[in-house]
Amino acid sequence: MKVNPLSWIQKVCQYKAKVACVKSRDMHWALVAHRDQRDINLSSLRMLVVADGSNPWSISSCDAFLNVFQSKGLKPEVICPCASSPEALTVAIRRPVEEGSTPPGRGVLSMQGLSHGVIRVDSEEKLSVLTLQDVGSVMPGAMMCVVKPEGVPQLCKTDEIGELCVCTVATGTSYYGLAGMTKNTFEVFPTFNTGAPISEFPFTRTGLLGFIGPAGLIFVAGKMDGLMVVGGRRHNADDIVATALAVEPMKFVYRGRIAVFSITVLHDERIVVVAEQRPDSTEEDSFQWMSRVLQAIDGIHQVGVYCLALVPSNTLPKTPLGGIHLSETKQLFLEGALHPCNVLMCPHTCVTNLPKPRQKQPEIGPASVMVGNLVSGKRIAQASGRDLGQIEDNDQFLFLSEVLQWRAQTTPDHVLYTLLNSRGTIASSLTCVQLHKRAEKIAGMLAERGHLQDGDHVALVYPPGIDLIVAFYGCLYAGCVPITVRPPHPQNIATTLPTVKMIVEVSRSVCVMTTQLICKLLRSKEASAAVDVRTWPPVLDTDDLPKKKPPLLYKPSNPDTLAYLDFSVSTTGMLAGVKMSHTATSAFCRSIKLQCELYPSREVAICLDPYCGLGFVLWCLCSVYSGHQSILIPPSELEVNPALWLSAVSQYKVRDTFCSYSVMELCTKGLGLQTDSLKSRGLDLSRVRTCVVVAEERPRTALTQSFSKLFKDLGLHPRAVSTSFGCRVNLAICLQGTSGPDPTTVFVDMRALRHDRVRLVERGSPHSLPLMESGKILPGVRIIIANPETKGPMGESHLGEIWVHSGHNASGYFTVYGDEALQSDHFNSRLSFGDTQTVWARTGYLGFLRRTELTDASGERHDALYVVGALEEAMELRGMRYHPIDIETSVIRTHKSITECAVFTWTNLLVVVVELDGSEQEALDLVPLVTNVVLEEHYLIVGVVVVVDIGVIPINSRGEKQRMHLRDGFLADQLDPIYVAYNM
Repeated sequence: MKVNPLSWIQKVCQYKAKVACVKSRDMHWALVAHRDQRDINLSSLRMLVVADGSNPWSISSCDAFLNVFQSKGLKPEVICPCASSPEALTVAIRRPVEEGSTPPGRGVLSMQGLSHGVIRVDSEEKLSVLTLQDVGSVMPGAMMCVVKPEGVPQLCKTDEIGELCVCTVATGTSYYGLAGMTKNTFEVFPTFNTGAPISEFPFTRTGLLGFIGPAGLIFVAGKMDGLMVVGGRRHNADDIVATALAVEPMKFVYRGRIAVFSITVLHDERIVVVAEQRPDSTEEDSFQWMSRVLQAIDGIHQVGVYCLALVPSNTLPKTPLGGIHLSETKQLFLEGALHPCNVLMCPHTCVTNLPKPRQKQPEIGPASVMVGNLVSGKRIAQASGRDLGQIEDNDQFLFLSEVLQWRAQTTPDHVLYTLLNSRGTIASSLTCVQLHKRAEKIAGMLAERGHLQDGDHVALVYPPGIDLIVAFYGCLYAGCVPITVRPPHPQNIATTLPTVKMIVEVSRSVCVMTTQLICKLLRSKEASAAVDVRTWPPVLDTDDLPKKKPPLLYKPSNPDTLAYLDFSVSTTGMLAGVKMSHTATSAFCRSIKLQCELYPSREVAICLDPYCGLGFVLWCLCSVYSGHQSILIPPSELEVNPALWLSAVSQYKVRDTFCSYSVMELCTKGLGLQTDSLKSRGLDLSRVRTCVVVAEERPRTALTQSFSKLFKDLGLHPRAVSTSFGCRVNLAICLQGTSGPDPTTVFVDMRALRHDRVRLVERGSPHSLPLMESGKILPGVRIIIANPETKGPMGESHLGEIWVHSGHNASGYFTVYGDEALQSDHFNSRLSFGDTQTVWARTGYLGFLRRTELTDASGERHDALYVVGALEEAMELRGMRYHPIDIETSVIRTHKSITECAVFTWTNLLVVVVELDGSEQEALDLVPLVTNVVLEEHYLIVGVVVVVDIGVIPINSRGEKQRMHLRDGFLADQLDPIYVAYNM
């Protein structure tokens, strides 16, 4: 038949056959090929059985065939369509009628009516009709009825479409080995609407949809397995295929290979159309065809297509007979393994069952909230760390420079700092007296070469190491205010140098201190391409220090003056510098000393960037204050040797260590397969008492847990791993110390969280989100949860902004543009009700306090602080508050090739950027999966899906995603994406 489509007609002529059994496609191909045949005579045929006559679309083949071959002796009454199904075998067949009697029946039915399951006769002129031919009458000895397609097999009314059921001995009797399905298919007892069975004999479901027309003729409108119920209306996959194939250009779909199925997303079925496109079609053709198909299906069936995907020719899975394997196609689509070359998603037009957007109710005043909380017995959400306690010998000093001088006199040879290189050997170390002497020389250099007055600002541009510490104390000795700045990256000057320049300018630094190497870099040709190098303040190279000491060290007198400035870029791309006074700096060091029980005999390993926040304080200040030895490990060295940090912890028998999320991720990814070899090398983490991740965000529970699990074999106690929490107004609010209960984890309902409510649920319940406590509140810190809008105090376990009152709060923002209103509000806020006297600093983070059953060191019940996310990062969508990390977590889980994800909003559209680790042909597989998961789990429609290469999403030194930088890059068209899908 493939070689010669006319072969069956030739055989009919040759043998003067009376009966022929064909499928409608055989008739179709015969039509195409018949032109060059002369001597065809079909007058011998008494019956031309059309085996797939139950397919509603066979009627056009029958009509066209009769049209052409009537002149060759074919009689119209000879064409006999029949209906069959695998379970019920032959269901109905049309018998040839005598000449001259009435022609067989035709039904022209409205598609709109069919979608509601009723029969409405319409006129043939319209496009939105289905023309059916009858498939004859019921087989002899059989009884047939029509039952409702869903639910109990109840008889349909005469104008309803339902599933045909037959009662006869000539059907199958069971599915082999499937008792339950057998009962449902072969042992059906249809009932009247009263509930009484219509017969004592069982019926068999045929799997065919149809109705019994006038004079007992059977009409079949489609198959049960292609039935899709969308928004309560029924559509047949075959009808939609036919509509798509009828769209110009007809030849666009390769060999008519098209699959239509439905997937369930957000409690309803959604229609997916997958077609193979011709090998020669262009992008332009594809999009034109796709938009026409959408219009046609919408016009004729009044239903939206959720996803339209085009795949290269010959790539859809085939059945043994050469048709399209539907269930396998659907499986590939859902697994993200279909590899389409074009995708068009229309969730905006299709998804109409989203929950209503949240209407903001007028706020209840803070006073009534407070009274309400008291009435319902809720505590006001406030908590504090323990008191700072009695003063020890080194706490009498108000200034760090005095503590260093005292240590240089009393314990001159005690080692404070040890710096490791990438091989794990000591690169350099520093005793109290060495630090003091080198700092003196720096102070001398500042006075001599820099001619600085006290109070001048000095930018320290050093790689993580000892020089940075020396330069810092040199500035204190000279009475200058240091600002630590991350040096530009030599391979990436164009993007990193402008930030350095900006911090130097914004901080009003009058000179820059750095190493010889960086000095050259700042004046290099690449540098002059990135910034204006002529406007640098004087740059002092500290590699060759003057021999002589300064005449006199600066004696600070007022502890409320500036000790240093702390500059950091927030995740939203804001550069914010905060002022740290001498009082705050000492209080900070003291608080950490008490919480972590730091003494001169202790060793602490630090693998952090020393440029801002708690990382800087631990790297540069704590050792001088508490006298313990700090083992310094620059995080950049871990890229060369991922085991460096943990080997050092093991080798030096360290009990306390600090790291960042990026370090933890490096270890988890880089050492995942090496735990056995590390163990055989004697790596032992059993002495670690605290391993703290220094962070300014919601704790990443998944990462800390996988880290704990991975290194459990090396003796790491899971209880040792915890996180800290700090922000711009207070660089460390919480930090898991040595005493006190372990950090707890609670599960909250993500849907309630979007409405700013906290609802605790059990682990593993749907929509649950694990939140880990951010360490213990530091000594001398008080926290209250306040409503960010009304500034009233909140009750316990209520979501609000975290406000903090502490001796080590920063004293304000330091910016040239000084947005005063913002500044005073962030650092000097008072509650609008309740305790209106205390001055609080607003952290800008949402969180809640919860009193646990555990007791803390003082014997009181322990209050746990849970951080949910930054207010400035949260997205307002459909009246609800979404935290980007929650959507990103869902997206990363959908497909193994998504390594990283970031979301942001753009003109009310949600934009999802995913990094693809795989071949580019997988890029389009991700679009439907991402859209589905965000709809299912967050009730949001994704506006744009951007698929990019690994490493495009910018990440800062703390391992946080810079979503605003990414957004700027997207809007400026700088991401160089693999694919961008705009959902309709």
